[in-house]
Amino acid sequence: MSTRTLAVVSGGLSNPSSTRLLADRLTAATVEALRARGDDATVEVVELRAHARDLADNLVTGFPNGSLRAAVDTVVGADGLIAVTPIFSASYSGLFKTFFDVLDKDALVGKPVLLGATAGTARHSLAVEFAMRPLFAYLRLIAVPTGVFAAAEDWAGGGTDRALAGRIDRAAGELADLVTGRPATARPSDPFADTPSFEELLKGS
Repeated sequence: MSTRTLAVVSGGLSNPSSTRLLADRLTAATVEALRARGDDATVEVVELRAHARDLADNLVTGFPNGSLRAAVDTVVGADGLIAVTPIFSASYSGLFKTFFDVLDKDALVGKPVLLGATAGTARHSLAVEFAMRPLFAYLRLIAVPTGVFAAAEDWAGGGTDRALAGRIDRAAGELADLVTGRPATARPSDPFADTPSFEELLKGS
């Protein structure tokens, strides 16, 4: 049995959030699908709201700090990616986009990804297709055919709508098929691992 690593990028801004709820449901279904195919799985979650200031600093300096670098390494080193964003003004959130903006343009080439999105109403349901899918196509990831969108009514009664549950299971199976069909991803080496911090440089001056 192989052990696969799933990275989960959640762009929700509140805590708790429907975005994280959908991410968790997609993750659980994917882990179950991987185990049904004979593979175990480990999961690492990147909550973007915890890195909002780090991402802004990265945009202006060109370098991630230690916390953001660990999040980037988690995503780059995973065998599969689950990416979920809230939809604002008919597209992904600025925080979600910023995270993928600071990655090297070739860092995720060929990585399987499951796309998910949440919004208050079903009016935004096509945002997965016309906003998210082009972004990940540009970055040359392999997106599963089924994108999963959840509106507020899909969580009615604290459960999961049957149609939504079906989409979650179908997309999870598609991601599991892609992940198990590829060799395990080696963890990327950190090109800045031996670079002294600013504090260390100041101490030596």
